Amino acid sequence: MGASHKWSDLPAQLSSVIPKFSDLLNTDGQLKAFTTTNAITRPVMFGIKAADSDNGILVTISNGKGQVNTGSTTKTAFTLSALPQQWEEFFKPIPSPPYQSYWGMFGMNIKQEGIEVQGSQDEFACFTHVWRRTLELLHSAHCGPMKEYEQPQMNEDHLVGRYVYITAPIWGCCKVFYEHSGDGDQEIVFLHTAGADGRQFHGVMNNARMLKKCSMYCFDLPGHGRSFPSQSYFPGAHTNTEESYIGCIAAFVKTLGLNKPIICGASMAGQVCLAVAIRHEEVGAGGSIPLQGSDYLNMDRQWHDRSPYVNQSLFNPEWVYGMMSPTAPLSNKQLIWHLYSSQAYGIFHGDLDFYFGGWDGRERVASIDTEKCPVYMLTGEYDWSNTPEMSKKTADKIKGAKHKSMEGLGHFPATENPEKFVGYLVEAIDHIRQARR
Repeated sequence: MGASHKWSDLPAQLSSVIPKFSDLLNTDGQLKAFTTTNAITRPVMFGIKAADSDNGILVTISNGKGQVNTGSTTKTAFTLSALPQQWEEFFKPIPSPPYQSYWGMFGMNIKQEGIEVQGSQDEFACFTHVWRRTLELLHSAHCGPMKEYEQPQMNEDHLVGRYVYITAPIWGCCKVFYEHSGDGDQEIVFLHTAGADGRQFHGVMNNARMLKKCSMYCFDLPGHGRSFPSQSYFPGAHTNTEESYIGCIAAFVKTLGLNKPIICGASMAGQVCLAVAIRHEEVGAGGSIPLQGSDYLNMDRQWHDRSPYVNQSLFNPEWVYGMMSPTAPLSNKQLIWHLYSSQAYGIFHGDLDFYFGGWDGRERVASIDTEKCPVYMLTGEYDWSNTPEMSKKTADKIKGAKHKSMEGLGHFPATENPEKFVGYLVEAIDHIRQARR
């Protein structure tokens, strides 16, 4: 019988850092912000262990306090389990994708063998913010603080915002908020991700290179961020389709009188950028930069983001938090968390109606005319919902399209690290301007 993997017993492998981990559980400001509430009326214990082992690290959370023990996980509310080699990857100083988070290991459309949440799935969902931060603290106890990318401090803002009325299929006439910056000769419209808003692009829209190169626009979809909700359906009934999405973008371009702008967006906006390229004459687009996009994405829908039992203001931001690069500046990751925590009920889930199977370009993307609407796809390497491989397979179907994987970036490249992302973005813009006829 061969020797067992060194990470097959987590308490033994991490025994030297347990005291430090215990101290972090009770001094970390973020964990205290998550757990200091009289609503926690009883202690909750969860486990962290290697598959095929019952010996785990046991974390008990009460009002503002954390306690760590080791032992059997049979009496935990839930247990995070993974193969020894998967935990070994997770506990590297800078994990490779998708081991930057347990959500990434757990996956959605890409499932890894050996990852399992044992016990109550409801408790797992309700305490996702707690176990995520707990795992980060355990990683810090073992490896030290994460080495984050250093970004310059911004002290001047160039964005100007206002409202405009636009009309789109399904959503009807809506009062929409948009922002503008830059005085360059290339117009570009940025589209935010599902369940978020245009604040994701503030870093890019304040970047010195972009301010000179482009005239930049970004608007919040109806019901998102600072835009007013549609009056065509009841609160909580939001949905997104290709027709409503394309109609909204086309109406925005027409209302502002833009001249063949480049359309750029990530995630569900990356998918619609492909639809824009297909329907570029209808939209009035002169180029497309899909971020984190592909021709089709289908997976089992989870309903914690639309559940009466789970707090969406905690669950939604946690679900996407692990899609980012671990080295992204903390303030940028916290902005993504804030944006996803602040949207109205049902907005995120309704947007995913489009992202998860609502968009299907498998038989359509090959028809894109890249001489009239050039396509340059960009994909962050740390994205575990839409991987670089998926985007490249899509780009390979489009004659004349380009694709590049972005190192050190994840699902929200424009927000995670604007300075790093702009280098890739400028290359894409230059290609589109040269290729367009």
